[in-house]
Amino acid sequence: MSANIINAILVTSLATFMSRFLGAISSEGIKENSKIFRWFNCLAYATLAALIARTIIFPAGILLDTSYLCRFVVVTFSIFIFFITRKNYVYPTVFSALSLAILNNFF
Repeated sequence: MSANIINAILVTSLATFMSRFLGAISSEGIKENSKIFRWFNCLAYATLAALIARTIIFPAGILLDTSYLCRFVVVTFSIFIFFITRKNYVYPTVFSALSLAILNNFF
């Protein structure tokens, strides 16, 4: 069992670092204002938004115990804090974890 875990960690690490290495090598020829760069940027944000939406709407694991109202309130306030703190990621992340834990105990 532990050999399978070690092999999985090695393979995923190799895949991650190999793609980063190839990206660093090929990044010299890509301009930040190019259409392909903007397309990949939009694709990354769309994937992140889809994963967040999936987590909120169809949760797995311990999030199944939380209500939709709880999740909606936490996400709404976290977005509000994100814009108040000038698009800082730390404050809404900490706020969302703490508020979800607190709200889950009361609802």
